[in-house]
Amino acid sequence: MDAMRLFRDQVDTPIGPMLILADERHLRVLEFADAMDRVGDWVGRRFGRPDLVDARDPLGIATALAAYFAGDLGAIDRVPATAGGTPFQERVWSALRRIPAGQTRSYAGLAREIGHDAAQRAVGAANGRNPIAVVVPCHRLVGSDGRLTGYGGGIARKRWLLAHEGWAVTPRAAPGGRA
Repeated sequence: MDAMRLFRDQVDTPIGPMLILADERHLRVLEFADAMDRVGDWVGRRFGRPDLVDARDPLGIATALAAYFAGDLGAIDRVPATAGGTPFQERVWSALRRIPAGQTRSYAGLAREIGHDAAQRAVGAANGRNPIAVVVPCHRLVGSDGRLTGYGGGIARKRWLLAHEGWAVTPRAAPGGRA
């Protein structure tokens, strides 16, 4: 059986370089270069030993990221992405993509939105396993009191991303932030 081919690119962002892995149709992995150990096992489990091909701006992902970081917050909404997680993970990740830029949800709030009221810990676990940073905006989940909680890329990046999107990072969610 042939190895899956993934196109690889690295882009500089205001909060550090990010590695892109994409197939012919979808973004599969987007992670900060200094946090790649977080998703290394994921890549192995999902894709075995993929054939990595260096490619400039696969699927226009680097262009969309540049636009997002330049202020076009909706640019990442148009990136076709699929991580290939479990059905529950995919449901959580899909719900994350529906949270508008500048808004947040609590883990419990997202659990309610996907119809699993008591699954806030499972939502947290799925969020923590998200291999597609920024585009699947796991940074938009906060604690029930509005506090910033874990982020694979680090709390400083989470704070930066939320501020970039216009969310007032305070102990309580900003009006409209719906923590």
